Amino acid sequence: MIEVPDLANLSKEVFYELLYRQARAMVEDERDAIANMANLSALLFYSMENINWAGFYLLKREDELVLGPFQGKPACVRIKVGSGVCGTAVKKEKTLIVDDVHQFPGHIACDSASNSEIVVPMIKNGKMLGVLDIDSPMLKRFSEADRIGLERIVKVLLEYTDF
Repeated sequence: MIEVPDLANLSKEVFYELLYRQARAMVEDERDAIANMANLSALLFYSMENINWAGFYLLKREDELVLGPFQGKPACVRIKVGSGVCGTAVKKEKTLIVDDVHQFPGHIACDSASNSEIVVPMIKNGKMLGVLDIDSPMLKRFSEADRIGLERIVKVLLEYTDF
């Protein structure tokens, strides 16, 4: 069993370096996608401050994301590509940071307590697989340091996991 460290009171750069090391240790000897996404969603949920949801949506068809492993309250099961923050990140093929989800056109409110969101696309060998989605009850919770750190964690997931 991997111990989730106490990462409070660290700079974001140090925090994400330690989180990356934990993520890599979790996935480097396991190829199963569901197992790795489940462990990473738990690692993120219990390590990051001020978040209320962390998990994955998988592109099951060309035009639709389906809920994958996550931590938090029950969530929307299906999201059309181009809809909400997750669907827009897939369509644009880039990470989106939304400071206030209530100002985002077409936002899908799975949890009314969520106020900000970051969504990182999962692209392997040019193929869109899905997204990592993290929500926060705080406005403006996510920064450029979060983007860089979370993109690195998604990269290690993709490197060691069979999708």
